[in-house]
Amino acid sequence: MANLRFEVVAEAFKKKPMDVITPTERPSEYFGKNVFNRAKMYKYLPRDVYQKLIDVIDNGAQLDRSIADAVAKGMKQWADDNGVTHYTHWFQPLTEGTAEKHDAFIEHDGKGGMIEEFSGKLLAQQEPDASSFPSGGIRNTFEARGYSAWDPTSPVFIIDDTLCIPTIFISYTGEALDYKAPLLRALHAVNVAATNVCHYFDPDVKKVTSNLGWEQEYFLVDESLYSARPDLMLTGRTLMGHDSAKNQQMEDHYFGTIPERVQAFMKDLEIHALELGIPCKTRHNEVAPNQFEVAPIFEDTNLAVDHNMLLMSLMKRVARKHGFRALLHEKPFAGINGSGKHNNWSLSTDTGVLLHSPGKTPEDNLRFVVFIVETLMGVYRHNGLLKASIMSATNAHRLGANEAPPAIISSFLGKQLSDLLEKIETSDTKTLFTLEGKQGMKLDIPEIPELLIDNTDRNRTSPFAFTGNRFEFRAVGSEANCATAMIVLNTAVAEALTDFKKRVDALIEQGTDKTSAIIDVIREDIKTCKPIHFDGNGYSDEWVEEATRRGLDVEKSCPVIFERYLDEDSIKMFESMNVMKKNELEARNEVKWETYTKKIQIEARVMGDLSMNHIIPVVTHYQSQLARNVQNMYDIFDKEEAASLTARNKEIIKEIAQRTQIIEKGVEELVAARKVANKIEDVHDKAVAYHDTIAPKMEEIRYQIDKLELIVSDECWTLPKYRELLFIR
Repeated sequence: MANLRFEVVAEAFKKKPMDVITPTERPSEYFGKNVFNRAKMYKYLPRDVYQKLIDVIDNGAQLDRSIADAVAKGMKQWADDNGVTHYTHWFQPLTEGTAEKHDAFIEHDGKGGMIEEFSGKLLAQQEPDASSFPSGGIRNTFEARGYSAWDPTSPVFIIDDTLCIPTIFISYTGEALDYKAPLLRALHAVNVAATNVCHYFDPDVKKVTSNLGWEQEYFLVDESLYSARPDLMLTGRTLMGHDSAKNQQMEDHYFGTIPERVQAFMKDLEIHALELGIPCKTRHNEVAPNQFEVAPIFEDTNLAVDHNMLLMSLMKRVARKHGFRALLHEKPFAGINGSGKHNNWSLSTDTGVLLHSPGKTPEDNLRFVVFIVETLMGVYRHNGLLKASIMSATNAHRLGANEAPPAIISSFLGKQLSDLLEKIETSDTKTLFTLEGKQGMKLDIPEIPELLIDNTDRNRTSPFAFTGNRFEFRAVGSEANCATAMIVLNTAVAEALTDFKKRVDALIEQGTDKTSAIIDVIREDIKTCKPIHFDGNGYSDEWVEEATRRGLDVEKSCPVIFERYLDEDSIKMFESMNVMKKNELEARNEVKWETYTKKIQIEARVMGDLSMNHIIPVVTHYQSQLARNVQNMYDIFDKEEAASLTARNKEIIKEIAQRTQIIEKGVEELVAARKVANKIEDVHDKAVAYHDTIAPKMEEIRYQIDKLELIVSDECWTLPKYRELLFIR
């Protein structure tokens, strides 16, 4: 086994970057090549059908099923022109991944042969087996019917020989069984609420769009080394492994030169992504060794979510092509930074205005302050729910460490905006105000041009930071579906804006002029949401105490945090905004608790297997070697000299025996705790039991194994070590 490990490591270090076939066109020329975008629609659809479909996409018009056949015919022609033979409804069930069932474009022709066919009925709706996806009790196993329905606002695309149609997924009784359906409802809610508020400032606004720009962090590991680590293969993270002597402490990896093999992978990934219309713009080394990031230009939130799900799938495929495995687990390696997915979120109007960006006139800036404050109101009222939206068994390992935001939701605003809100709060004036734009900074280096400095700094410890014209929700996990957080955020802001308009209208009806009414309500809301505003160090112990005093949610237990979805205020918000009903929320929570339990259960079983079948045999074998060495020394030297020469080996033999005993006992207790927890019928209580009694035992076992890794001969250790996993070039 030891020789096999050395061979695998040596082979990994020998690998060279593979050649990447680069298109002869510029990226702008092949961008969207495999997407049925507007240009393709215009080419393949009749003019009247094209106009009706664009009206649905741009203006939210009701989809006319009568045009479905014409659209399907055009799609089929485009698919034929690209060698496509199958189609699938591509959806996002509650598994956190995507799902697809491929069907061929063939039907009986009634004459003993086959014809190729694709109708509007097949485009608009299909019937996947709902019983085999998580439903949280909404559907029983014997009740299999569910429907996937075409989402025309997210363009159809081609993967290999398959036409992929983005869809929602609902049950036979109408409840959402996916992430897209409630996301679309949340985006509609924030559109309506924000448009109504915009009319105070510009009656010509017809639509407000929620924008999202995600930053996807990930690790790459050589595939051969990955295959030699059962814990990585089965759980996505290393359940054991001592720190490498060198990891990220030299701070030399962040923004460093990208290794050749990785550069080849990134280039290949970008080509495929751009062909699928994913506007990848940024790539770089992240903080931890073998950690990287890819980020696109911002898009409409619904499309951005689809693109992120598609990219994660694409990333895994391309990585294997280059001899890597892409790790999206939030914390695949202990002791170094984990991976997140920063969600840069903003609202914009169809008139071209960024609602979270300062304007040029006092009235523009009043509108800016309104949308800043009401966003903070939504975050404040539902800070526990927002935390629940990003919490998972995997992200729990990352949150709170000195690499990611703490598990307390707060918002950083920066000095200029903080000072402005304080001035509005404490002043009795009803006049409008101005904001300074970017200021120049001149350096004492004549060759360097003047720098334009943003009106806010950055606070990397803030989970929800204002960064100049948007908010950055930094707590989202690397492997999460962005929709989970975006559903809550957009719904919370929609509720806050709806409440804001209701109170302003009431003051106007009482005779207050519009500007005074807006400022009065904003002043009141600034005071209300003040506890969520924090510009300090989110990692400090003092902040935990301060957050508790402010009434913010400081709970750290993942299963308990999920309870926030079923708080009375949460249910009221989702139902009043027509995003999800109580039974849908209950079902999703049941899925969340079950998923948490299953993930910890799998980790515990893998931990027990590796401990008993890998670690203990290895360390006892080494212990036997040392024992033979001790005995041989006594055969060669006199008793006193032999005792002196073998003292250290005896200590190691004893330490191995002690730590092995603790591991064996720990595994027995781990198995026993699982048996007790598995008898608990309530899914919430079972998840809590796994969190409280099983996860801690795994950490105790890991501690002992990691200590043994340091004293056991390197040639005996069967599992690739951190220094090998993290420094492949």
